[in-house]
Formats: sequence, structure tokens, C-alpha cells
Amino acid sequence: MSAAEAPDDALAKARESGLRRHAGKLVASLLFGGGLAWLLTHGGLPLVPPGAAFAQVSALPIALFCVCIVGAHLLRALRWRHLLRPVGDVPLRSVVSVAWIGFAVILAAPLRSGEIVRPLLITRRGRVGLWEATGTIAAERVVDALVLSLFLVLGLALVTPQSPLPDHIGDLALPVSAVPSAAGLAALVFTSAFVVMALFYWRRDFARRLVASTLGLASKRLADTLAAVVEKLAQGLGFLPNLRLFLPFVAETLGYWSLLVLATFFLMQGAGLEHVTVPEGAVVMGVTGLGILAPAGPGFFGAFQLSAYMALALFHDESALLGAGAAFVFLYYVLQVGFHLLAAAAGLVLDPGPWERPAARAVTP
Repeated sequence: MSAAEAPDDALAKARESGLRRHAGKLVASLLFGGGLAWLLTHGGLPLVPPGAAFAQVSALPIALFCVCIVGAHLLRALRWRHLLRPVGDVPLRSVVSVAWIGFAVILAAPLRSGEIVRPLLITRRGRVGLWEATGTIAAERVVDALVLSLFLVLGLALVTPQSPLPDHIGDLALPVSAVPSAAGLAALVFTSAFVVMALFYWRRDFARRLVASTLGLASKRLADTLAAVVEKLAQGLGFLPNLRLFLPFVAETLGYWSLLVLATFFLMQGAGLEHVTVPEGAVVMGVTGLGILAPAGPGFFGAFQLSAYMALALFHDESALLGAGAAFVFLYYVLQVGFHLLAAAAGLVLDPGPWERPAARAVTP
């Protein structure tokens, strides 16, 4: 069998046994999402707010939110090309199509198991190996998490939260005061993850010795396995030494996250929340983004709403949370989920190839 057939075989196996293999994850994610939804509603935080909560909704800021989301989603897809160029050749429309389809699958799949879809699909559309494609996704995820946490830390430095911060939201006891500390910890963790991947890319021998002298003390087998995996994923950082790839990727990444901040700010205004600022938009976007990084239920349902309510509680009292705040959380979720689904449909139209069954290929001896 030729090496080029491996991604197709992997995708075929994933299709054939997907339900059986992911049944446990699906059940766990449904229980997790359902549990968070139950917690929110029984804590007095509505998932679907009453009509009165939408009394101050304004159309123009919501339209601006949609414009920003479209721009952000396009930049998020396009910048992947800079990571793929050092490891393979993929047509631009395939990059965008696979990205948009993959983002929707990540949203829908349980416990973020949809992350594997983008690498599998992109290997069908260009000369890219599966490990190399997976490495670009890992690099993108680490960079995104780092930039997200830095935007959050910067936003927190520029805002004036309530004082004292509440220890509950509605009837739900939540440590809102822990948000600033969690933001700093997240920035530290993701910076460390990026440094580790960079070490495996540039200083492989040193990185292996470092892992052996730390994790190796507990389990040499675990240390060797982890080092091998990170070493392969680190190939996704191949864009770093090339300024013609690195600078556009950084610019588009900053543009992507900046548009998400503006989108959040506009939607907070459009929902009727008073005296909001752009840094507050960065904080709400950052807290919500960190809240859904961990594996969660399909559509990040429950985790998304809980994180958004916690972020709003930094600035707004309970009466605002249960009114315009509830409208914001509802619109923030529904509009983004709807847009991901529309973008996936557009991706199928733009380049349907990733989902088509490939023609039979000759088997090389």
C-alpha cells in the first residue's frame, strides 16, 4: 500500500466505527453539558431568557458583531496556510473549506474529539502527511491559547471590576474573584507549552534530555512516549524561522482575536448592557474562550454559558445579569453556533472534495 493511501484509510475507518468508538465520549459529553445546563437553570441563570430581557436590544451593534465575526472566521481559516506551507502544498480554497468544516465539527463533536477532522481532511486535499498536519493544528492551538490568555490579562489590567467581586451569581455559588488569578495561570501554562514545543523544534536533543531528567524520574517509558509525540507535533512550528510566513501568521492571528474582542464589545452594547468598554469585551471574550478550551458537551453547551456569565459578573450586578446580561449570553452563543454551521455549509460548496469518496488508486508494490 502506498503512503498516500494512509489518510484515506484512516478516514474510512473513522467513518465506519465513529459511533461505536465515540459512544462513550458522546454519553459523557451529554451528561456534562446537561449537568452544567441544570446547574445554571437551578441557580437562576436562564439559558433562554424571558422576552423582557431583550427589551433593550439594538440592531446596529448586532449587525457590527456579525461583520466582525465574518472577518474573524475568514482570518482564522486563511492563516492556516502559513503553517501548512513548510510541510506540504494545499490549494487555498481547500485550506479555507477544510478549516470551516473542521471548526463546525469541533463545535458539534463530543469532548473536542472533532480536532482530528481537520488533519484527516487536509491530507486528502494536498501533499501533507497526517502527523505534519496534526502538528500544524497543535501549533495553532498553542498559539491561540497563548494569545487568548494574553488578551485576557491585558483586558483585566485595563478595566475596573466590581468591588467586592461577588461570590455567587444568582443562586449559584461561583468564585468570580478567582478569574484574575486563573487568567494569569493560563498565560503561564500556555507560554510554557509554546516554549516546550519550540525547544523540540530548535533544540531537540536538549528538550529530550530535559524531559528525561524530569518526567523520566517517574517513568522513563512515559517520558520517551511524550517526547516522541511532542517532537512530531513540533514540526508544526516550521513557519517560525521564515519571516515571510511568521509575520503574516502573527498579524492575521492578532487580527482574528482583535475582531473577536470588537465583536464581543458590539454585542454587549447591542444586548443593552450599559457603560461597556472594549477592554471589557476582551475580558468577556477571554474568560469565555478559556472556559470552552477544556473538553465539554456538544456545542460547548453549558460551559459556554457558565463562562460568559462569570465574565459578566466581573462588571455587572445581578439585576443586569438577569436582564440584558442574559440576552447577551443567549445571543453570544446562538449567533456564533449559527455562523459556524453556515460557514461549514459554505465550505462544502467552496470545495466539496474533502467529503467525496476518492477514486480507486493503484496499489504500489
